[in-house]
Amino acid sequence: MAPMAVNLILGWWLVAASRAQQVPRPSLSLHPSQGVSLGDTVTLRCHLPRLAAWVRLYREGRLSYAKRKKKEQDAAEFSFVSTLQEHAGCYQCQYRVSESAEVSVKSDPVELVLTDVRYPPSSISLHPEQHVGTGTNVTIRCWNKDYGATFLLHKDGTSAPIQRQNSSGGGTATFTLFGVTPADSGTYRCSYRPWRYASMSSPLGDSVMLEVTPTAAPPGAAGSSHGNLVVVVIGGCTAAFVFILVLIIFFLLSARRHRTQRDESPGAPPKKPEAMEFQVPSSDSEGLTYLELQAVTPSTQPPSSPAATQPSVIYTEVAVGGHH
Repeated sequence: MAPMAVNLILGWWLVAASRAQQVPRPSLSLHPSQGVSLGDTVTLRCHLPRLAAWVRLYREGRLSYAKRKKKEQDAAEFSFVSTLQEHAGCYQCQYRVSESAEVSVKSDPVELVLTDVRYPPSSISLHPEQHVGTGTNVTIRCWNKDYGATFLLHKDGTSAPIQRQNSSGGGTATFTLFGVTPADSGTYRCSYRPWRYASMSSPLGDSVMLEVTPTAAPPGAAGSSHGNLVVVVIGGCTAAFVFILVLIIFFLLSARRHRTQRDESPGAPPKKPEAMEFQVPSSDSEGLTYLELQAVTPSTQPPSSPAATQPSVIYTEVAVGGHH
């Protein structure tokens, strides 16, 4: 019987898991979301994508509340007075559809942090000073009486802490704002959470004011910028002129090459024959001088014909010293 019971439980779990994947996931919200003190009324609202259903609220994974949601409601609310430290922690909600018994997965967790005035506020300091220029690195130091805690840096107007850091020796935490800008101007405060009670917080401590002013440009910055612009413009014009000059040279060389190729083509007119003069060696008793002329016989065949007529050589005799 034991193996059968195990199989039944396993089969039920598999069916529930497959159904949970098909049921839309709920979402959970906390009201108020920040600054909840012991004794305040807290409301946790579970938003459901399905109508009639049973809704369960879990704290730290354990069931805390359960209620039935009416058909005309799209959310189920759980309200209570946070009078105990045990009310702090992470909450999740889950629902079950009444008609089909389908169960959804749990929502994303929402943390309820309670402020306990029994923890003294932390102290705070600012370095280098309240008024700084853009780009300055600003250090904010927070400390308490070495409770062993996590410090949180808050900026007025921001709902969530902007930085958090575990305390170093002596109950101190140092926060650095690198390269501040005017957007970093504002009022800063610190709080801390004891390591033993991570969801309990001290009240916000004293504040420091940070004012970031835009850094003025150096006196010669405008003239330097103007000079740089002139250099850039002149450089661009020079580059354009060189580029155009290169293009002109390229086109001239291309035209010359094209004209040379056209002159050397088979259909080009023949060049005029050149006369070559050579001297008969002095051993020649007749002492004659001969001129060799190349004569080209007009041809009626196309220039590309392989049977082109070979040029003829004509010798002429020149009289020297009364001899022929």
